[in-house]
Amino acid sequence: MATIKIDEPRMPVTPRSLALLALGFRPFFLAAGLAAIILQLIWMGALVGWWKTPDYYGYIGWHSHEMLFGYTSAVIAGFLLTAVRNWTDKDTPTGTGLAMLTLLWLLGRLAPFLSPLIPPAIIAVIDLSFLPVLAIVLGIPLIRAKQSQNLIFLIILGLLTLANVLVHLQALQLHDSSARLGTYLGAFLIMLLIEIMGGRVIPFFTERAIEGFQARKWPLIEWGGHLSVIIFAISVVAGLQDMIIISGISAFAFQGIRLGGWLHPLAWRNPILWVLHAGYGWLVLGFLLLALQGHLGLTPWAGLHAFTTGAIGVITLGMMSRVALGHTGRMMQAPTLMTWAFLLLNMAALLRVFGPWLQSALSTQWLILSSLLWIFAFSLFVLVFTPILIRARIDGRPG
Repeated sequence: MATIKIDEPRMPVTPRSLALLALGFRPFFLAAGLAAIILQLIWMGALVGWWKTPDYYGYIGWHSHEMLFGYTSAVIAGFLLTAVRNWTDKDTPTGTGLAMLTLLWLLGRLAPFLSPLIPPAIIAVIDLSFLPVLAIVLGIPLIRAKQSQNLIFLIILGLLTLANVLVHLQALQLHDSSARLGTYLGAFLIMLLIEIMGGRVIPFFTERAIEGFQARKWPLIEWGGHLSVIIFAISVVAGLQDMIIISGISAFAFQGIRLGGWLHPLAWRNPILWVLHAGYGWLVLGFLLLALQGHLGLTPWAGLHAFTTGAIGVITLGMMSRVALGHTGRMMQAPTLMTWAFLLLNMAALLRVFGPWLQSALSTQWLILSSLLWIFAFSLFVLVFTPILIRARIDGRPG
């Protein structure tokens, strides 16, 4: 797949009086940062008995659904709305259209809290509407620009919608056990999205930051990496234990080789760069942990949280920071507070994955400590980037 530049738009963005609605990354990255804090606070409070999560999804179901289809979908929306405009030189929603799309996402987060007041079917329709609408507004410029290589993102959004449908079928009591399938399918589709985009942007960003460096890519490893992720996801969803081990170890090997080809020692001196490599490292590790969890004595959730807290959390925080700096005309240098945020989030992943393994009797305490570190990390993101996201570009350009 071709390398895609996402640092600067290749066409002027229509100026808007409200900078927050000038380009898709602005409202959705801010919404994602706030959601990361609020959703985790609600979950942590429910864990210690201070309050309850909404009844619609159930106790565990609400947390997993909102982190995948709430927080992560906001990051995906902000990234793709910005990237597709850049890839195609054609408009994606701004101004009122972007505000309405953001509001639709927000309503999906709020609706479950109104479950005693509105019919469950309405909650489902509201939440299920966001990803298809996002796919439509992204599909129009992609199709007009005849960018068939990027239609894969529309397919992933469609499959994510299907995964969300499976979660809602159980919430609506139309199926007894479809929510687990939908949650795992959603998580692995996001892993596939990270695997595809990681292969495009991490080598590109590394080459841009380190003069003379040329990332290495091998066609056989690239295709093996894609196929191993797909086979692993199918194996986990289908519960094929032998294939989970084989495909998980294969994915670990392929993805580890890919990451090794993108690495350069100088990358570790640049926080805005190493955070992406670290996040992808969590993806690599997650395949191994899920494949061998029964043999390593790990909890069933260790590998999954290497993917979610580790890969999704760290990469999305890094990408939001990188894209926000680039698209507001700033230097590609992480503010000091964001370096701390990157470190805190990686520590949260370490505690969430390995804490219960080291001392299972303190599992709840490890979870709470990990949640607090997650909240601190995203609080730093909101503190640093809110002024950046709500103000016009510093170089005077629109966008």
